[in-house]
Amino acid sequence: MSTPSKIGPNSIIQTVAALESAYGTAKAEAVLNKIGQGHFFGNLPTEMIEESKFHAMVTALQKEIGDTATAGILKESGERTARYLLKVRIPGIFQKLVTLLPHRLGFKLFLFAISKNAWTFAGSGKFSYSMSRPPEITVIVTYPTHPVVGNFYLGTFTALLQELVNPNTKIKADIRQDNNTIHCNYRCEI
Repeated sequence: MSTPSKIGPNSIIQTVAALESAYGTAKAEAVLNKIGQGHFFGNLPTEMIEESKFHAMVTALQKEIGDTATAGILKESGERTARYLLKVRIPGIFQKLVTLLPHRLGFKLFLFAISKNAWTFAGSGKFSYSMSRPPEITVIVTYPTHPVVGNFYLGTFTALLQELVNPNTKIKADIRQDNNTIHCNYRCEI
């Protein structure tokens, strides 16, 4: 039997924070309790988590508050994750280097670096990017979940690319489900 794939705890931490920001503390706690995720309130993970925990939260939120509200929560969760990465995980010298490069070169260097640690957010899925025109980022989620999960990655990539590559970056997301696989394709106007 294989070991379950793990992802970073910010998937849960920032989703709870975004839910709290959107609904207030009392309602966020009530929603989490109602969907069987109340154990996270006041007890957030501090180390890598099994990806199943994040995907269970995504699916439960989608069933409880719907696609649009969940998409908004997950997009903000991704943006919050990006701010955390910029503050704590991505070395300042690397950030400075990427911001000094021409946009396409900065995109390529940044995504190359991201690809080395993609397992921390893709879990058992796959991550890739291409330097097509426009450049694209692809995340394939192979763990059973709801397509709305693609908004988490959208928020993360948008915030990171706007901060490091070009503040005017815009991403067009194409998120599709094929059986139990979610294909997230992000066309990046940098």
